[in-house]
Amino acid sequence: MSSRRRVRLGEQLRRELSVKIQYLVRDPEVGPLSVTGVDVSADLWFARVYVEPQGSADEQDRTMAALGRAAPFLRSVLGRELHIRRMPELRFERDTSIEAGQRIESILREVLPARDAEEGPGEEGPGRTTDPVRPPGTGDP
Repeated sequence: MSSRRRVRLGEQLRRELSVKIQYLVRDPEVGPLSVTGVDVSADLWFARVYVEPQGSADEQDRTMAALGRAAPFLRSVLGRELHIRRMPELRFERDTSIEAGQRIESILREVLPARDAEEGPGEEGPGRTTDPVRPPGTGDP
């Protein structure tokens, strides 16, 4: 299967799983979550479903365990609705990319104000200008 088709299938699975988890999974252990992405293997045997559970660490762990228990049910529901030759096995994983992005952002906040203070107010650093960028041929009348 081409990579473009796998990406499209992963996106379709992401949309469908978001709805199915919210409305069809009756397990009270499944807390609020966001399905952030789905990676489908080249042979369509597995699909990694990245989710971001909300709540405390204990609630997140319970949600992930409940999703693991609900995976066969979700796979069978999706297999009946989607017209694909093979429905991949669903493996739920916690999405840590958002946490990593927040950690990088906090590090940048610590570093960037120190760099701005060294340059001083009103000074132009590399790539900085005080005038707005205007397209060529336009100027003040």
